[in-house]
Amino acid sequence: MIPPTDKVKDFKLKKDMTVNELLVQMYASGGFTAKKLGVAAEILKEMVTDKASTNFFSFPACINATGTRGAILEAIKQGWFKVLIGTCGTLDHDIGRLFANYHHGSFMMDDNELRHKKIYRLGNVLVPEESYGPPIEDFLQKMFKEMGDRELGTHELVWEMGKQLRNHPKKEESLLYWIYKQKIPFIIPGPYDGAVGYQLWLYQQDHNLKLDLTRDEKLLSDIVFSAKKTGALMVGGGISKHHTIWWNQFRDGLDYAVYLTTAVEHDGSLSGARMREAVSWNKVREDAKYVTVEGDATITLPILLANLL
Repeated sequence: MIPPTDKVKDFKLKKDMTVNELLVQMYASGGFTAKKLGVAAEILKEMVTDKASTNFFSFPACINATGTRGAILEAIKQGWFKVLIGTCGTLDHDIGRLFANYHHGSFMMDDNELRHKKIYRLGNVLVPEESYGPPIEDFLQKMFKEMGDRELGTHELVWEMGKQLRNHPKKEESLLYWIYKQKIPFIIPGPYDGAVGYQLWLYQQDHNLKLDLTRDEKLLSDIVFSAKKTGALMVGGGISKHHTIWWNQFRDGLDYAVYLTTAVEHDGSLSGARMREAVSWNKVREDAKYVTVEGDATITLPILLANLL
C-alpha cells in the first residue's frame, strides 16, 4: 500500500501576492507542472545559496530576441551563476537589439510577404534586416581591426565584445557588457553558427585573429575538477545543455539540476531527455536534487529568477 503524503491544497489567491507565495502554493497544489515549477524554485534557491556550489546556466539564443533577455540579464548582474554556456545567436540578438529594435509580430503572419519586406520572423517576434545584419557587421569588423592578430577562446571573445560596449548609451541593457563587467565566462561550443561567427570567419580570411576552443575547454576543466559541488539551470536542449552536463560527468555529475524544456521524450532526443536519464550517464548524481519542468521558458524562467530575488 502506498503511504499517504502531503495532501493536495487549493490555491488561495490574494491581492499583492508575491512570486514566492505563488510558487509555494504551486508546490502545495500537487499537480501537474505547477508542482514541478514549485520544486524547481526550491532547488534553485538552495543551489544559489550553497556557497560550496559552482553553478552553470545554459540557454538558447531565441529567448534573447524576447523580453526574457532582461530576466537573464538580472541573473548575470546578481552573480548567481559562475559559468554561462550558450549559442552564437545570443551574441547576435544582444548586439542587434542594442543598435535597433525588434518588434511584436504573430506566428500566423505571411512569411512570403515578410521575406519581400526584408523582415525576419522568429516565432512571433519580428527582426527587421536593418536591426540584425548591418549593425552586427559594422560593430564587429571595427572591433576585429582594433583587436589585431590574436588567439583567444570564445569566452575571451565575448569579454572583448562587452568591453567594446562599455561606452554604449544602452550598455546597461546588454548581456555582453554585464558578462564582461562581472568577468563571467560565457562559453559558446559552436561559435560559427550565427551572424557573429560568420563575421569572424569573414575577417579571418585575410587576418590572423584566431579562435582556440581548447582555451574554453581548459577553463571548464579547471572549474569542474576544482568544484566541491556543481549545479545547473538549463533552458532548452542542444549543444548548450549537453556541454553543461558533459563536463559535469567527469566529477560524477551535477549536485543540483533544473531543466526547462518544451521537447518530448519519446523521440530519444537530448532536448527531450529528462534529468533522470542523465543519471545513467553520470551527468547528474544519483543523490542530486533535480527536476525537469515542461513549459515555455519565456514563462517559467522569469518566474523562477524573480523568485530568487
